[in-house]
Amino acid sequence: MELRLDGKVALVTGGSRGIGRAIATRLAGAGASVMISARKAGDLESAANEIAAATGGDGETSEVAWYVANAGDPEAAEACVGATVDRFGSLDILVANAAANPYFGRMIDIDYSRAEKTVQVNQQGVLVWAQCAWRAWMAEHGGVVLNTSSVGGLSVEPGIGWYNVTKAAVIHITRQLAYELGPGVRVNAIAPGLVKTDFARALWEAAGDAIAARLPLARLGEPDDIARAALFLVSEAASWITGEVLVVDGGAMVVPGGGI
Repeated sequence: MELRLDGKVALVTGGSRGIGRAIATRLAGAGASVMISARKAGDLESAANEIAAATGGDGETSEVAWYVANAGDPEAAEACVGATVDRFGSLDILVANAAANPYFGRMIDIDYSRAEKTVQVNQQGVLVWAQCAWRAWMAEHGGVVLNTSSVGGLSVEPGIGWYNVTKAAVIHITRQLAYELGPGVRVNAIAPGLVKTDFARALWEAAGDAIAARLPLARLGEPDDIARAALFLVSEAASWITGEVLVVDGGAMVVPGGGI
């Protein structure tokens, strides 16, 4: 199945590295014009140049641009969405991928400031970016929203309980928005398992081989495993799918104890 996005415009938050960067690369390679956002200009510029170089050789991809925006800042979200429409003329696909996890430990011990920051980026941010995309383009023209949740939003784990609470909220936000925004806008989510990114390094670096050995597919995820699923969900091949959460975890959720 060839999945093409020619003529489409996509915005990927948290697009300078890890899963977000892999998704942006896949979307650009499928012909979309892509705006990536994150907090650091240097990382964004480097990522945009490398994505364009990796995907532009066949002449089918349009452009890759970048915009500095803190995913938890509503004003930055609105400005980034506006810049995307100004630059490319539309906004057909929003991938709300950016996340924060400033705390590792028992949820009962988390301090308010770090709990608030996690909610602001992971939970409120998902809604805010969808609102901005809706007002700027999708209410009138339609589109697709894809949110990045986590298998942690479907299970209980030590150390990242509050992060997982916010990822569970992303799942419900996804379903609620799918109900409210159809038929013009489809809204889905991906729930990755343990993927080898810098963001999740603390979870896989020390025990990655042991964790992988317990999974039915016997390896940890790579960012492109998630990106290929994302490309499907935002493409016309998934045109009758909305309000769903696609788990991409190497089979972890079918292993007693979650596999991690």
